[in-house]
Amino acid sequence: MKVSTLRVTISSFLFFLSLSALGQTRPTSAPPPPSTITRPGSIQDSGLYDYWADMSGQGRAGGALLGKLAVEAEPLPWEALLVTVSCDGKVAYATQTDAKGNFAITSLTLPGAIGKQGDSQRQMETHFEGCLVEGAVPGFRSSRITITQHMLRDQPEIGTITLSRIVRDAATTVSHTTETASPKAVKFFEKAHAEMLQRDSDGALRDLNKAVQTDPSFAEAWLQLGKLQQASDPKAAHDSFSKALAADPKFVLPYEQLAYLASQNGNWQEVLDNTNSMERLYPEGTPQSWYLNALANFQMGKSDVAEASARKSLTLDPRHSVLNTEQLLAVILAGKGDITGAIEHLRSSLTYVPLGPNAELLKQQIAQLEKRAATK
Repeated sequence: MKVSTLRVTISSFLFFLSLSALGQTRPTSAPPPPSTITRPGSIQDSGLYDYWADMSGQGRAGGALLGKLAVEAEPLPWEALLVTVSCDGKVAYATQTDAKGNFAITSLTLPGAIGKQGDSQRQMETHFEGCLVEGAVPGFRSSRITITQHMLRDQPEIGTITLSRIVRDAATTVSHTTETASPKAVKFFEKAHAEMLQRDSDGALRDLNKAVQTDPSFAEAWLQLGKLQQASDPKAAHDSFSKALAADPKFVLPYEQLAYLASQNGNWQEVLDNTNSMERLYPEGTPQSWYLNALANFQMGKSDVAEASARKSLTLDPRHSVLNTEQLLAVILAGKGDITGAIEHLRSSLTYVPLGPNAELLKQQIAQLEKRAATK
């Protein structure tokens, strides 16, 4: 989920690992931040707050179906939530919501030409007509929308899918305390969300503090407060995440955030402790939790476990909200001598990594591995 998107420090660190795996000398300084140029199909490039505008434009051009996800009788979580498209009883496509609950189903990942509106529309009709769209959040029942020919040809906005809570004592990524929080605290929480959508982090921080002061058992508010604190005050963030867990022990996302904080300090055992605790409660995991688990296991020399976790992260992350997972997997595979596999994942990374120094570095790594493969 985008809230715990890994910072450039970890991105740079992973690039260093990649260089090391290729037998090169590590650079003496971190590469600059990724380019702000957006590329289609990736939330990472433009962020959850801008992604919808990009996809809406594509939808108007005939290349996407657009919808919205809502939670019955509760504020919308700030996290990205999974939406699936099932055809003939099997999941054929997965996407994620943005910070406003909007999602897009596109033809970008489908085979064939996508350069013209007609090409995209035909692909969508071939693959998705008659398929079912629904939310995929454990502990919740989702309404469904059937994709019709009219939607594909004339009306790209398919409507709203609603999630209804069915299990209140199960571990989940959506805290049950959001449902029971005091109305005043919820009001502060929703105001903070609106401020974040307007990029007013100071206002959001102020209102999240008011939310937890009003209702100290509001776990989701503690989580969001911690995420805003972690850049400038990691100790305060750690305290907020711990209070989120104390308020709702079945709310698993604070474990993910505590693991992230530990990774910033290279405390790999602590990363494992938190991600393993999350896995015991919530075996599905999230893209971020599996990525962090993979990174920690890699650092501790457990390459087989690291590979399995990295693959789980990729499976759950159709929009590449965690930018580094395939690069880490490539490093792991290269270390095992699977040069072909490493090259495939680095090439895949190039389809969504922003243009700029990181993309150029990926190209260099691919060239180095291709040379190694040619000498075998």
